[in-house]
Amino acid sequence: MSDPEPAPAKLDFIREIIAGDLAAGKHATTITRFPPEPNGYLHIGHAKSICLNFGIAAEHAQSGARCHLRFDDTNPEKEEVEYVESIKTDVKWLGFDWGEHLYFASDYFEFYYDCAVHLIKTGKAYVEQESVEEMRAKRGNLTQPGIHSPYRERSLQDNLDLFARMRAGDFKEGECVLRAKIDMASPNLNLRDPVIYRILHAGHHNTGDAWCIYPMYDFAHPLEDALEHITHSLCTLEFENHRPLYDWFIDNCPVPSKPRQIEFARLSLSYTIMSKRKLLQLVQEGHVSGWDDPRLPTLSGIRRRGYPAAALRHFCQRIGITKFNGTTDVALLEFEVRDFLNACTPRRMAVLNPVKVVLDNWPAGSVVQVPIPNHPQNPAAGARQVALTAEIWIERDDFMEVPPKKFHRLGPGRHVRLRGAQIIRCTGFEHDAAGNVTVIRAEVLPGTMGASTPEGIECRAAIHWVDATHGADAEIRIYDRLFTVEDPDAAEGGFLSVINPDSLTIITAKIEPLLAGAEPGFTCQFERIGYFVADSLDHQPGVKPVFNRTVALRDSWTKKAGN
Repeated sequence: MSDPEPAPAKLDFIREIIAGDLAAGKHATTITRFPPEPNGYLHIGHAKSICLNFGIAAEHAQSGARCHLRFDDTNPEKEEVEYVESIKTDVKWLGFDWGEHLYFASDYFEFYYDCAVHLIKTGKAYVEQESVEEMRAKRGNLTQPGIHSPYRERSLQDNLDLFARMRAGDFKEGECVLRAKIDMASPNLNLRDPVIYRILHAGHHNTGDAWCIYPMYDFAHPLEDALEHITHSLCTLEFENHRPLYDWFIDNCPVPSKPRQIEFARLSLSYTIMSKRKLLQLVQEGHVSGWDDPRLPTLSGIRRRGYPAAALRHFCQRIGITKFNGTTDVALLEFEVRDFLNACTPRRMAVLNPVKVVLDNWPAGSVVQVPIPNHPQNPAAGARQVALTAEIWIERDDFMEVPPKKFHRLGPGRHVRLRGAQIIRCTGFEHDAAGNVTVIRAEVLPGTMGASTPEGIECRAAIHWVDATHGADAEIRIYDRLFTVEDPDAAEGGFLSVINPDSLTIITAKIEPLLAGAEPGFTCQFERIGYFVADSLDHQPGVKPVFNRTVALRDSWTKKAGN
């Protein structure tokens, strides 16, 4: 496991609260939790919460602080073991470990039931038999109070008997629910006698068919926090209006501790959607290849695209924790990824749009091993030997028949250096019937291996290349942003109407031999092009090389926008 990033030098408001609580002796240590619902795959928005909760625990490790991984699995209709396992994988990949503290809300079902019975016995909960539509109509609004249910004043014994019958399976779904008795006139609609239990005749991934009534999230969440002695329950701003309800359940149920809920702004990225429902729609309708499609903001997709976990952690630290919702430019995330990869990844050569160059004065059958540094800024990375023969591939963009004044690459009579090797001069070229250049003819300048440039020769550029004899073909997947507008959720025609038709381009490229034999997950810079990773699923070393573009060398979208 990678070590988490250190805490920022300046404390955010949550860390300030925690530091104050510890200094005041309110807690001996800090216990946080990351509580995902196992009804989908984690995305980059969850990464912010993971880094916050596990990061705080790591910062206070000397005092015994810890972070729990807890699955809030109270809705059997939407939860699956597949999601449980994927969440575990994602949290560990991001660099954190829950150790012995792995929990399931479903392990506490008996405790929730006992708390509900306690509320009934204290006159603070009742069995409701009105329909969902009737309850909704009587709830009121921000200017009008709600209307009491005719069942609100049932006797305690009737409520206890009915609730026991709900558990025993005597009722169909929708026939009755259990509601908390709070205040139908409260200005906070969440306090207007919320439903805390409903009937679901559905098997549960963890408890099987043991239960047919299930607690609502707002009821279960504070109880499990209290049962686990969570000190600070950190959640996003949409739960701010739920905090009075959270505290009401803590104050009115027999719980062993009193957690404090604190809200912070969730992560929103430009050109990105975070809604689980919309992500599921993209997957189910085939707009993407699956939950791990590298165009999605899911952690499995980000991982497959080649984003380093350390870069993601640093990004989450950089954007910070605030109380104000806003949108972060996805270019900042790409900058962090690019900056991290530039420092640590080896270099390789690949030609994505190849045209052949024939070196006419190359000795027949001669093969020269060219030493090329694995990382230009890191001599300790050493050099690799790349074979060079009489025929090579270069990028089509590195040749122009009529080059403009500031074009310093190859053209008729012009010189260019092959990366790590000699200088060559273009002596001619051949066209096909459509007028496309098919072959460039050139000659090697003797004595120019390395950095030597003969007097009187103008050579102001070096280009990458792949040997035609020893290189290999590879499938290259060029991934770009999935949407064409900054806020796809606000698109007039809906988010599907602004899917980027060029978000995936698949090409066949020429790659140097070392790349063909790379293992899945190998990450490198394709020199002068971008950062790429051998696909974790489809790449077959030496048989079918498949590489995904992680990020370009530069922010091409900013350039497109004219910024």
